[in-house]
Amino acid sequence: MPASPGGRRLIGAVLLLLALLAPVRAAPADAAGAVRIGVLAFLGAEAASGEWSPVLRRLQAALPGRPVSLVQLDHGGLHDAAAAGDIDFLITNPGHYVELEAELGASRILTLDPGPPRAPERAIGSTVIVKAGNGALRTLADLRGRRIAVVSTDVFGGFQTIWRELAAQGIDPQRDFAELKIVGLPMTGVFDAVARGEADAGFVRGCLLESRDAWRTAFTVLGARNEPDYPCATSTRLYPDWPLATLRHTPPALAKEVAVALLAMSTARDGMEWAVPADYQSVHEMFRELQTGPYAYLREPTLMALAERYWRWIAAFALLLAAWILYTVRVEHLVHARTAELRAALAAREALEARIRANQEQADHLARLSVLGELSGTLAHELNQPLATIANYAQSLIRRSDNGRLTDAAVREASGEIAGQAERAGGILGRIRGFARKRATVRERVAPGALAADAVALFRGMLANAPEVAVDDTLPADAVVEVDPLQIQQVLLNLLKNGYDAARGLPRERQRLAVRIDEGKGDNAGHACIAVRDHGSGLDAAARERLFEPFFTTKPDGLGLGLSICRTIAEAHLGRLTVDGADGGPGCEFVLSLPLGAPASASPESPTDHAAHR
Repeated sequence: MPASPGGRRLIGAVLLLLALLAPVRAAPADAAGAVRIGVLAFLGAEAASGEWSPVLRRLQAALPGRPVSLVQLDHGGLHDAAAAGDIDFLITNPGHYVELEAELGASRILTLDPGPPRAPERAIGSTVIVKAGNGALRTLADLRGRRIAVVSTDVFGGFQTIWRELAAQGIDPQRDFAELKIVGLPMTGVFDAVARGEADAGFVRGCLLESRDAWRTAFTVLGARNEPDYPCATSTRLYPDWPLATLRHTPPALAKEVAVALLAMSTARDGMEWAVPADYQSVHEMFRELQTGPYAYLREPTLMALAERYWRWIAAFALLLAAWILYTVRVEHLVHARTAELRAALAAREALEARIRANQEQADHLARLSVLGELSGTLAHELNQPLATIANYAQSLIRRSDNGRLTDAAVREASGEIAGQAERAGGILGRIRGFARKRATVRERVAPGALAADAVALFRGMLANAPEVAVDDTLPADAVVEVDPLQIQQVLLNLLKNGYDAARGLPRERQRLAVRIDEGKGDNAGHACIAVRDHGSGLDAAARERLFEPFFTTKPDGLGLGLSICRTIAEAHLGRLTVDGADGGPGCEFVLSLPLGAPASASPESPTDHAAHR
């Protein structure tokens, strides 16, 4: 039957007394050297000096002639000093001791005795603190998604013991907290972070909250447990108190002298007591559950351990793999069996597709022929402009002849324009015939400025009293678009004619037109924009919405096809034709955008060259 905690302490005390009564061998030659005790300063160096000063005074009195010193260090510093042999003893928290025991061979010889009602083996707990009056946090489960302040993730009483309780509720501090704020030593920084609102809760060592009246008033304990004989509030299970441990290089005789001296201390006389070493098995159990510290290797299992742990999953995977292999073999057999059937089906399908294509081509051709009936009105509208121009020039010749002002130059100019417009009319009819013959429109690389100049020249030549047309071209000299020049000229002539009609009857200054050529922005980026602006009476919003619908017109004698055809031409060139109210004045502005092509290798063709092409 295992001995009770009190029985274990009594047995340990008897064994230690027998060891002290045994003959002491002569000390080594360097026995009179300095005694260096490393102390974990979790509250800061100044606080550590005050807390452990009774140990220093007792050893100085018990070891006359030996310099005794306390070395205050943090966790990393204490580990490095022990590994380098810079200290002979160490006093640290239980968790840190267990880690140093496994790594550096530290061996406890005493455990701090906190005095009644606490026992050395049930002396340390940890506390989760929150601001007083924080009703949103009532249990440890409420910490999920919160900001937490800690000294470090390596400390025992300020993190690891609470981690064990959180893990029991399925909370992983590294994953389930909104923020894990590391404040560093001293531990009072955790109180400061919670008080300033930088964290919703903080992890501190048990009984630290009760050490100051101001803290007891400002903070409350989250998830407090009922632990008998423990005078402070705790959120965790209890663990042994701090040990005094030797290292591998510590002389046994010196360890015996130190142990005897410290066991003789009493709380009444020295303010501190030490007891025989307590059982630190509970600390090992905590590290084993968390798979950290000396048990971190449990997180790196071997293949055999993985097989033992997940054998059910491995067996299920093996069954699935075998089923997949059988399924694959069966599928391969079916594929080979049905290959002949598929080949026959594919041949029949290809024959059917050929018949469908032939029927579709015939249907498309019939659909295009049916459109020719709709183009009869379009043809009349399109031919009206060149025929009107021919009539204007013929009447001009008659008037000049009647007035005696007819010259050879005037006859030559009028005849050339009449021939050009007749050729243009023929081009319109040719495009309609090409449509019926399924002919694709020819595209050429042309400078947008040259297209606009051609259109303006033709427009002004059509009218006896042509309005002023200002052209502003800001495109680079090598900018080109790939278009059918005749179709684009048709669009620009329509826009110029509409602008002239919108201002007819208005004062002369309102009849002027402006053509702006620049590179588009926003939705028109990478396009050349040719804008035609008039200063006429303008259009209301309702008219602008329907302006490009077939057969919608605002003119008394209009057919409503011109702008509809123009938009179709623009879209066929991957461009756009839009209209908007003119900014800062009366009238409207139509914008034709066309995709810019790669810069031309040679200079753009001149307006004269385009006229020759027509």
